[in-house]
Amino acid sequence: MKHYLVFLMLLGFSLSSFSQTGNIQGVITDENGITVPGATIAVQGFNKGAVTDFDGTYTIVGVNEGLQKLVFSFLGYSSVEKEVTVKPNQTVTLNVTMSSESTTLDEVLVTGYGLGGQARALNTQKNKQNITNIVSTDQIGKFPDANIGDAVKRIPGITMQVDQGEARNIIIRGLSPQLNSVTLNGSRIPSAEGDNRNVQMDLIPSDMIQTIEVNKAVTPDMDADALGGSVNLITRTSPQGFRLSTTAGSGVNFITDKRILNGSFLVGNRSKNDKFGWMVSASINDNDFGSDNVEAEWEDEFEFNNGDEDNLEEVAVNPYAKVFEIREYLVQRVRRSFSANFDYKLNETNNLYFKSIYNWRDDRENRFRLENEILDGEDIGPGDFSVDANGNLTSFPVEAKRQTKGGIAGGRNKNARLEDQRMQNYSVGGDHLLGNVELDWMASFSKASEERLNERYLEYESEYGVAFNNNADKPLFTPLDGAEADYRLFELDEISEENQYTEEKDVNFFVNVKAPLTLVDNQEGFLKFGFKSRLKNKNRDNDFMEFSDETGALDILGDIPTKNYSDNDFLAGSQYQVGSFASADYLGGLNFNDSSLFEGEDLPDEYLTANFDVNENVYAGYAMLNQQFSDKFSVLAGVRLEHTAIDSEGNILVFNEDGDYDGTQVVKDKANYTNLLPGVHLKYNVAENTVLRFAWTNTIARPNYVDLVPYQEINNEDEEIYFGNSELNPTTSMNFDVMAEQYFKSVGLLSGGVFYKDIQDFIYTNVSEDDNGFEVYKPLNGNGATVFGAEVSLQRRLDFLPGFAKNFSIFLNYTYLTSNTDGIYNEDGDERTDLDLPNTAPNMFNGSLGYADKHFSVRLSGNFSDAYVDEIGGRAFEDRYYDKQFFLDFNANVALSKQLSLYVNLNNITNQPLRYYQGVKGRTMQMEYYEKRLNFGLKYDLFKKK
Repeated sequence: MKHYLVFLMLLGFSLSSFSQTGNIQGVITDENGITVPGATIAVQGFNKGAVTDFDGTYTIVGVNEGLQKLVFSFLGYSSVEKEVTVKPNQTVTLNVTMSSESTTLDEVLVTGYGLGGQARALNTQKNKQNITNIVSTDQIGKFPDANIGDAVKRIPGITMQVDQGEARNIIIRGLSPQLNSVTLNGSRIPSAEGDNRNVQMDLIPSDMIQTIEVNKAVTPDMDADALGGSVNLITRTSPQGFRLSTTAGSGVNFITDKRILNGSFLVGNRSKNDKFGWMVSASINDNDFGSDNVEAEWEDEFEFNNGDEDNLEEVAVNPYAKVFEIREYLVQRVRRSFSANFDYKLNETNNLYFKSIYNWRDDRENRFRLENEILDGEDIGPGDFSVDANGNLTSFPVEAKRQTKGGIAGGRNKNARLEDQRMQNYSVGGDHLLGNVELDWMASFSKASEERLNERYLEYESEYGVAFNNNADKPLFTPLDGAEADYRLFELDEISEENQYTEEKDVNFFVNVKAPLTLVDNQEGFLKFGFKSRLKNKNRDNDFMEFSDETGALDILGDIPTKNYSDNDFLAGSQYQVGSFASADYLGGLNFNDSSLFEGEDLPDEYLTANFDVNENVYAGYAMLNQQFSDKFSVLAGVRLEHTAIDSEGNILVFNEDGDYDGTQVVKDKANYTNLLPGVHLKYNVAENTVLRFAWTNTIARPNYVDLVPYQEINNEDEEIYFGNSELNPTTSMNFDVMAEQYFKSVGLLSGGVFYKDIQDFIYTNVSEDDNGFEVYKPLNGNGATVFGAEVSLQRRLDFLPGFAKNFSIFLNYTYLTSNTDGIYNEDGDERTDLDLPNTAPNMFNGSLGYADKHFSVRLSGNFSDAYVDEIGGRAFEDRYYDKQFFLDFNANVALSKQLSLYVNLNNITNQPLRYYQGVKGRTMQMEYYEKRLNFGLKYDLFKKK
């Protein structure tokens, strides 16, 4: 109670001091009317000032009455001095326009305001109290990145996991996607993924976002569930004058030689009285492409039936592929986005806003899969296999399957599996000035969903012998007898249709209060505190139907319409020929509702353990003090308290000894936990453009939904048990960061730093054997892990070079990571000491070389991330690794006029595949190729400042 009284007295003193002072607020824009974030404003003769936010607005409270001179500074812009008369108990508005320095004028025509975008980002980063990387939309335009995922991978310490050639899941400083947070205007973005918290970064077009803010050391006023860091996507806001921006383009995917279409527009303005601002934008990208895929699963034990199937005989062999697949994907991806943002100024001290964004992606996919899997040991006789003198298994019998994946005919499905993903966010909020106390609040509703209706599979099977080439890098099965492997002889195995629906809803509310409070005479300081609630529901509702053919018309693959999907230019190699399958049109046209043709059976064993319903409510409060101790040194210190309450519901599913479904029951559980998370951020300005930073923070990561749901799947035939674990603890991390930054007046940055994370209770899937000999799979908390890393970054224009060479610019960053783990046990119960923390890539590098003059710009960009362990198996042989990748992209822009430009982008010049390997680098588990992608089009930008 004593401490609360002291706090109230200090706050009361802060409010009472307003009677002898006034406030200054305003908006800073450039010559085009675009707001300028990250600018510093200083009241001359006093230790008072402010930094503009992402909307270019600033507020200075407690300014002495009378005539005051303000100095506005911004890296790459001329400083501006303005005088203003401050009156007691009043707030005066002072809006300022800043103009570019001569060092940046050369690029204005090419990028419209491109270098200004880099200046905005670097100024904001420089003036932040915490360790942050900022990227503006204008910088994104310098790279050929269609979605936010591909744009974010350019930032130091970040790598992305790829899906169908596009960057989807974000890894920050080596920590897996579920350990990081992605927010939109400060509110957590819900995830449409069914079994994790990953946010699909490829769902959001890059041209719908104004700024990307990556907080690598979070402050107490931010959500704490950001072990690696927090990515905040800031949507565009209404301009200070009329703005119209449009893009229209096309292109080609070289893997299918099919077209790409894209377009976007943005229009916004402010009312004549400057009270009402609005901005509406929309974007569409229609991409018709595909991928060439080969997969394998490896084994190092082999046994066969030598007459006693209860006692199989083992043969020592080298590792071999027990499963081998060739897959051909045909995909159409249509990404749409719409945003409408409004703000209204009630008066000089009260503003309201509304922000919204709706993202909608249709993903149509047909997949044609040839799968070969070695028969079980009891079905392999002494003469069915061969082993050479070196211990290589060279031939053996397989069960072969030809599977067509598609959807219903007509409508939006178009005979393809349609994955409908949507993410929407609506928020309303306000900024208020009560005396010299600043108050802001926001309420938001977010929803993400993934719906896959009428997803169909038609599968045929056969058995024959194959020869295995024993090439671990490029595995291949070849039929011993081509006649036996004739696709026309394959017999019907399965006809199925399933529906999947996953959704996550978030309701957020927060309020922040900021009041001047200083502990040091003649130095600025403020106290900030606030509260937040996040009410979340995540649920998944799947079903699965298997159909039997009542007429016998589908019994043999050769008796139905088929199509050969082989490609002599198959990117994994011409030796991989997938062959013929039931055509997608034929599968889509089957009428499962006609009982004279098909009889359907509901199979709950195929989906019930995947279904769940989870309510997760988080209540948080924080307080922090930001104190300036001198004009060079400042400290931000505070604490955040988060309480999490979880209600979860899942299913227990049992299979009998014959493998048949034997019943199910619903199971529910509750859990809750509270985390106290202190943090300290130190900032020292060695010189005007040299900054040293230190941070000590504490963060958490909540378990994936699929892990915390109390489900069980008990298979008495296979002697396997799968568990959820509602008793999982959240993963916690104590983080230390040191960073040094040198900013260049010509708009550039040289930075370097180190970081260390002490992680407790990380989550992994443990594989063990119970007392009955059943293999048990269960998510558990590991004891601990550590991550140490270093990162360096350089970006600048080479304006110190003579002649045309001064128009070159470079963008380079490199991150090194090393990690270790404790408390991971193998299937025999022994602790493993040979593992890095999953998803920690030891080396990451980004680099680009660009050239720009008044009418032309060109850039070549590379992105590299090293291999890392992606999934821990029961033993080292079964560990899955995500292989290293290097992407090379090219783009060029030509200014046809001040408003109109032509662009050309070429992506994935290296034809980089997505590759996984098992245990050792040379043992391929998956290799998926996407080929190059070419885009070209026109951009038009019109600014009309008020």
